[in-house]
Amino acid sequence: MSEVTVTSIMRLQNEVSYGDGQTLIIDEPKSVGGDSAGPDPYTLLLAALGGCISMTTMLYARRKGWGVVRVTVRLRQQRVHAKDCLECERTLEGFVHRIERSITIEGDLTDEQRARLQEIAHKCPVHKTLTSEIVIAELKD
Repeated sequence: MSEVTVTSIMRLQNEVSYGDGQTLIIDEPKSVGGDSAGPDPYTLLLAALGGCISMTTMLYARRKGWGVVRVTVRLRQQRVHAKDCLECERTLEGFVHRIERSITIEGDLTDEQRARLQEIAHKCPVHKTLTSEIVIAELKD
């Protein structure tokens, strides 16, 4: 189980503590009242998804012995009106969060291997989490 502790520092800056004494700062850009001292929460969300996609793809390729040299994942997030969302099945009103992604896999691979790795990229645990029902409950010590 993963656990983090987020503590406000000043203005909109927060310190995230995780792992064995590791920390990072999250903040909002100056344009919205922050100090740009670190990534904003949505950037972290995209980074978590991109990192998981890359790691999952690399682990699968390594297990198969395929010559993947590098995986690059580009992600973009935006809010769109549900009525304008062609892929939306559950949300018909209001807004939805749309994440667009592009995965580039470098290495000596066949077309079939590349296609399989693109399929595997959709199976990363963070992707599965974000596309499934999420329950946020009170933490009980």
